[in-house]
Amino acid sequence: MKYKAIRMWPEDERPRERLLKFGAGSLTTAQLLAIILRIGGKGKSAIQLAREVLTCFQSLREIDDAAIAEFSDIKGMGSAKVSQLKAALELGKRLMQECDVCNKEKKSFTSSRDVFDYYRPSFFGLKKEKFLCVLLNTKNSVVIEMVVSEGTLTSSLVHPREVFRYAIKEAAASILFIHNHPSGDTHPSRDDIDITGRLVETGKLVGIKVLDHIIISEGTYVSLMEKGYIKE
Repeated sequence: MKYKAIRMWPEDERPRERLLKFGAGSLTTAQLLAIILRIGGKGKSAIQLAREVLTCFQSLREIDDAAIAEFSDIKGMGSAKVSQLKAALELGKRLMQECDVCNKEKKSFTSSRDVFDYYRPSFFGLKKEKFLCVLLNTKNSVVIEMVVSEGTLTSSLVHPREVFRYAIKEAAASILFIHNHPSGDTHPSRDDIDITGRLVETGKLVGIKVLDHIIISEGTYVSLMEKGYIKE
């Protein structure tokens, strides 16, 4: 196929012109990447280069996770273009974080799905486990949230005494636990189940109900309450 510069394409087919006329949502992922890359390489357009990048890494998540050196096999992807891609992806993550902050109002939860939808941005792109404790009032609205631990989840990192000390101080009516599995597999581990059991028992002793322990991944979640590990 003979190379043809994007500027020679019909106007409605050029990514930048399409974005300005129809909005960014009308563009494919390859077209959006082409706008970020701006130009292609020797004998290839920015669109062709963008498609090569997507073919090589399969998804935006893999592009984000890839080390700079991993782009070296793609002709035309020098350090400047890689920097542009990485910067654009980082801006996307920061936008999600800003939206998350803006939504931190007195949110009331009625289901595990509500919790997942609300906290998913907080865990997006994390490469290590984070264990979050959410204290709720009598209306199941958020009073305060805190990170209990970061790293591989073990019973030594999540101690009921520390968790419930804050819950008692804030006069919480109930409590939620949320943590992520960066692998994408939300199946609860033995440690997840054991820690949940200890937290539930401690909650019963101090009179603060554990509503749920939710494990989150990029696109899904598991509720240990719904799985039967937390009894009503």
